[in-house]
Amino acid sequence: MKNMGKLDRYIRLILAAVIAVLYFNKNIDGTAAIVLGIIAIVFIITSAAGFCPLYVPFKIKTLKK
Repeated sequence: MKNMGKLDRYIRLILAAVIAVLYFNKNIDGTAAIVLGIIAIVFIITSAAGFCPLYVPFKIKTLKK
């Protein structure tokens, strides 16, 4: 049951990559790095699955039919 379109998935992957670059260049550290790292991991998982659980309660679908 997918609810994410291609553009939504690509944007999440790009954001995850930006967070990774910021972390490895030591632009972020400490609590911010942990929180953003978790967000990046969630973005990668949801992009790979094509499903965002937060979209369900709000009945959001970016997937084109």
